[in-house]
Amino acid sequence: MKKYTALFLMLTLMLAGCTGCEKSEKVPAPETEEKKEDVEETETYTFVDVLGESYVAELREDVPACTYDYEYLTWENGYPYYKDEDGKVLSELGVDVSKYQEAVDWNQVREAGMSFAIVRLGFRGYGEEGKLVLDEYYEQNVQAAAAAGLKVGVYFFSQAVTEEEAREEAQFVLEHTAGYTIEGPIVFDTEEIKDDTARTDNLTREEITRHCIAFCEAVEEAGREPMIYANMKWMAFTLELEKLTKYDKWYADYEAAPQCPYEFTIWQYTESGTVPGIQGNADINVWFHTL
Repeated sequence: MKKYTALFLMLTLMLAGCTGCEKSEKVPAPETEEKKEDVEETETYTFVDVLGESYVAELREDVPACTYDYEYLTWENGYPYYKDEDGKVLSELGVDVSKYQEAVDWNQVREAGMSFAIVRLGFRGYGEEGKLVLDEYYEQNVQAAAAAGLKVGVYFFSQAVTEEEAREEAQFVLEHTAGYTIEGPIVFDTEEIKDDTARTDNLTREEITRHCIAFCEAVEEAGREPMIYANMKWMAFTLELEKLTKYDKWYADYEAAPQCPYEFTIWQYTESGTVPGIQGNADINVWFHTL
């Protein structure tokens, strides 16, 4: 009898100890200060694209930060100017053009206050053949813009799928700028092709970045000034910016002020501007100078 009584008491105590077990929560041990220090939060920034869609991207500490103070960005007669505390203008206005603007009256453009022009030299076709094509208005534009007194640079729209093709594009540009007055940059333009397929659609970030470097190195070796064109989405998610810090950037952003947290030189602030001498919509740019 004592045997069964002892067994009954033991079972009773076990059941009592488990009462409410399903409702209990395990309290985690407090995190030590040492463990907290090991976990670093990733800093981010937010921006919108041309369609107004919002994106969040990692802020890269290994990419030089933008130092412009947009308190000094003012608008006069429909154009933005960057000034210092005393009101001295520290920027230049300029346009970029291609065959789509057709014939440009460059004297009118200069009289409107534009001091530089970036002319499309050519492009590589989207198709599998990837033929190099000279812009049909390139020679006319590059000569007339320089004759009107504008500082002229050129850009090439790339569809390179290998580093060899990127170098081929650079050589094509260098051949067609020989004999012309090119005081501005030679720009590598690589971007997303919307509403169409392109031979570059399946390239990785690493590949596109290597193509940028290959083009820019070839331009540098020829004693010219390379530059890379990109918008914020392309910078944030496509280019490995930490590998491209030695090259100036031409940054496209159609908001009231640039959203880019990184260093850049030229801001393309609109693709639908109005400039006397240019038919229809005009791409207008601000070339910043440091305070």
